[in-house]
Amino acid sequence: MPSAKNLTVLAAVAHPDDIEFYFSGTLLLLQKAGCSIHMWNLADGCCGTMQHSRDEIARIRAAEARASAELAGAKIYPPLFHDLEIFYDRGSLLSVGSVVRSIKPQIILTHSPSDYMEDHQNVCRLIVTAAFSHAIPNFTTIPATVPYAEPVRIYHAPPHGLRDAMESPFQPDFLIDIDSMMETKKQMLACHKSQQDWLASTQGMHSYVREMEQLCAEMGKLSHGLTHAEAWRRHSHLGFCPSAFDPLPEILATLTQKPKS
Repeated sequence: MPSAKNLTVLAAVAHPDDIEFYFSGTLLLLQKAGCSIHMWNLADGCCGTMQHSRDEIARIRAAEARASAELAGAKIYPPLFHDLEIFYDRGSLLSVGSVVRSIKPQIILTHSPSDYMEDHQNVCRLIVTAAFSHAIPNFTTIPATVPYAEPVRIYHAPPHGLRDAMESPFQPDFLIDIDSMMETKKQMLACHKSQQDWLASTQGMHSYVREMEQLCAEMGKLSHGLTHAEAWRRHSHLGFCPSAFDPLPEILATLTQKPKS
């Protein structure tokens, strides 16, 4: 496995605050290990409000996302889509593929293939196909971006509520101890102030920071020992990388990382 200092990590999700809620602890640990980290919210958050116009909330959420990325020391990328307008189609794939090639990640963190809403699932599909095609010269992105040949390993975060769209419980391949990163993770999520009223009024989530802590604690219980954890499933290596290329748990092996029970 190459040194962590030579690896680039892309955290790619649907909405501003998804990275912070689901897996910023892992992202911060990878940076601590020496990886270059990149954050990308593919949607602009324009529907996440009961009071602002679409343009106003998109500007607010972009500023919040930049503040969070600054806390993490990550490079951030602009969204391509509006909320609820992320589709797995040719135009979207060509645009997403161009961004992925420009970043050249060897590690990608993204949503579960089966989640509670289509934006999450469609981002997952777009990112997976963009990664699959990252080294294919005859797949021309828009704008055209040069392919890269390094291996890519994709890791999927849990679906919201730790159950997939059909209510099946999430079964992780491995867990990452994020207790040392919880304070920064909470600060990053708290940057998304505009989401408190929205989540409270639409999803009954009256403290999104507390809800996130409870989620991490619930994942920690899966290990029978961790206080706060983030859980992951590996995407198949076929078409992406050698089977032995599994950098996420290997880089963080010096921390408390345990397989599922």
